[in-house]
Amino acid sequence: MTYGYARNASAIYQQNSVQGVVENADPHQLVSMLLNGAIDRSIQARGYMAHRNVAAKGTAIARAVAIIGELRDSLDHKADRVLSQRLDSLYEYVARRLLHAQLHDDQAALDEAIRLLTPIRDSWQAIRGSYTQGARTGSGAR
Repeated sequence: MTYGYARNASAIYQQNSVQGVVENADPHQLVSMLLNGAIDRSIQARGYMAHRNVAAKGTAIARAVAIIGELRDSLDHKADRVLSQRLDSLYEYVARRLLHAQLHDDQAALDEAIRLLTPIRDSWQAIRGSYTQGARTGSGAR
């Protein structure tokens, strides 16, 4: 077995593993994964920026912006109009800061995007227990 084959097999395994997690995830977990992904891609972009790897920085930021777009699309404006509008505005601002960071090699803009997304992610993860408790209670009542 060559190194290239092992690396390819590892990549296929990881892709299938992630796909399985996504397919079995509930809506709460999917949003949590999106928030983690946006933050992770922004952190990666910061590293690529520091190492002057323009192509990788661009790819990481593009992926972060795409994830932010998915977060915006996932908002339920019927459930809580005020909260969803605030999150939509925040996500739009974060996407603009990421694009600014891309165009101007602005590490402070990347740091700001990460700083804005982190408390949302942490809060989302903190409510996980109440979400799963409610889901169990709701399914047991049927």
